[in-house]
Amino acid sequence: MGLEGLPEVREGDDVARFVADAAERAGGLEDDDVVVVAQKVVSKAEGRVVELASVRPSRFAEQISGGRDPRQTEVILGESERIVRLRPPLLISETRHGFVCASAGVDASNAPAPETVVLLPADPDDSAERLRARLHELTGRTVAVLVSDSFGRPWRQGTTDVAIGAAGLQVLLDLTGERDATGYELHATTIAVADEIAGAAELVMGKTAGVAAAIVRGLSLAGTGKGKDLIMDAGRDLFR
Repeated sequence: MGLEGLPEVREGDDVARFVADAAERAGGLEDDDVVVVAQKVVSKAEGRVVELASVRPSRFAEQISGGRDPRQTEVILGESERIVRLRPPLLISETRHGFVCASAGVDASNAPAPETVVLLPADPDDSAERLRARLHELTGRTVAVLVSDSFGRPWRQGTTDVAIGAAGLQVLLDLTGERDATGYELHATTIAVADEIAGAAELVMGKTAGVAAAIVRGLSLAGTGKGKDLIMDAGRDLFR
C-alpha cells in the first residue's frame, strides 16, 4: 500500500511522524507490517545533501566526468571507498558501507533544489532502527522498517529497489537443508526477502509519483536482520 501525502522532507524533519500520519489516513499501521521508506526521504531528513556550489572538482574528477558535472563526480569520489569499474562518465564504486553501486549512490534526481545532490544515509541500518522506534512511540505498533534504494544488477537490464537498511525483520531466508517437492535437499538456497519486499514496494512508490513510503502487510518475518547482512563478502564476489 503506497502512503500518499508525505510532504517535501527537509533536514531535521520527523519522517516517522509523516509516515505515521499517512498510514493513519490509509487505515493505520498493524503489528508486523513492514514499512518501506525511500532512501531519498531519509537522507534529506538527515542532512545528507550537498550543494554543488560548495564543491571544487579535482583534476581527476574533471578527467573522468565525460558529460557529467565534474563537481558531482568529485562528490561521488568522496563517497567512494574505491572505484570498481570506470567507463566515463559511468562510475561503479564501493561505498564506505560496502555497497557496490553506480555513482556511490550519489543522485541528483528528487534532490531538494537545483544544483544539489543527495548522498546515501551515513548508516542506513541505524536510520531504519530509529524510524522503527519512533513509529512504535507514535503508534504503539511493532513494525519492521526497510530503507530502500534503486540498484542496477550484474547480468540484468534495469534497476530494482533493494534494502540498504533494515530493522525488525529477517532479511535473508536460508532454506539450506529444506527439501523440495521431489525430496531434493537444498544446499545453497538463500532468499533475499528484504530485497524482494523493497522491490514489491517500489511498484506502488515509483520514481516520479511522489509516493515515498509504503506498507507491506501479511508477512511473518520478525527478526533482527540488518541491511549490511545483504552485502556479499568480497571473497565470494566474482565482480570484485
